[in-house]
Amino acid sequence: MVQLTTARYGKDNIRVYKVHRDEQAGTQDVVEMTVGVLLQGDIETSYTQADNSVVVATDTMKNTVYILAKQHPVSPPELFGAIVASHFVEKYNHIRSAQVKIIVHKWTRMTVDGKPHPHSFLRDGADTRNVEATATEGKGVDIRSAIAGLLVLKSTGSAFHGFIRDEYATLSEVSDRILSTEVDCGWVWETFNALKDVEAAVPKFDEAWNGARDITTSTFARDESASVQNTMYKMCEQILAAVPMVKAVDYSLPNKHYFEIDLSWHKGLKNTGKDAEVYAPQSNPNGLIQCTVSR
Repeated sequence: MVQLTTARYGKDNIRVYKVHRDEQAGTQDVVEMTVGVLLQGDIETSYTQADNSVVVATDTMKNTVYILAKQHPVSPPELFGAIVASHFVEKYNHIRSAQVKIIVHKWTRMTVDGKPHPHSFLRDGADTRNVEATATEGKGVDIRSAIAGLLVLKSTGSAFHGFIRDEYATLSEVSDRILSTEVDCGWVWETFNALKDVEAAVPKFDEAWNGARDITTSTFARDESASVQNTMYKMCEQILAAVPMVKAVDYSLPNKHYFEIDLSWHKGLKNTGKDAEVYAPQSNPNGLIQCTVSR
């Protein structure tokens, strides 16, 4: 005897661009997103009995995202994600949960002749603002906000020593090293009872995202890091202190390694330790450090 234990389906990689035109000011604002939708509910028979009568077509999901983007604000993304997720649970009686993932791609207003240009933008980084909103029948809306793909580096102010040394260890202890990583930082909000509660919290979402980004970059820069583990814990503590409505913060920080190159073979050229200036960036393998800090 076998049984279907988990089932969900949806539409992924829905590309959305929205422009807001302020006719009075003569300016335009733009938002570009990639949206994914996953539905769960009483859909077992579509798998076990080829019964498509319970299926909301994934093309319908795509159309719904476009229509809701026209009818509602898409910023902040936490609100739009909650709007889309709540729609599917409220619209279809047999859908019990809807998960919406949003990636917001950067478009930063250009400065031309020392002034902000009214309708021209540039992408000044690969980092994104991400949101995952899940509406569950009878349980409210859960939201995780995130910063992803933020590449940072500092050329000094980081050490790593005192770790376990045994017959497998070859890594040298260092009191000063290059520290670089690609930040993935997320924070989980206390559950919202309904969409109206998400709407009431709208000002807090941008404030929290900007605050988390500032805390991440300033702590990374200022901390005399004994380890990535300790530095990321300090970041989590500060975000939890700054945003009372957040119940947990998580980080995932992969090491981006830069290794000294011994050039002593060439006429005794010194390029290690305090004389190191030329390094070889490395890709794989790399360290990966993760944590979650909760109240």
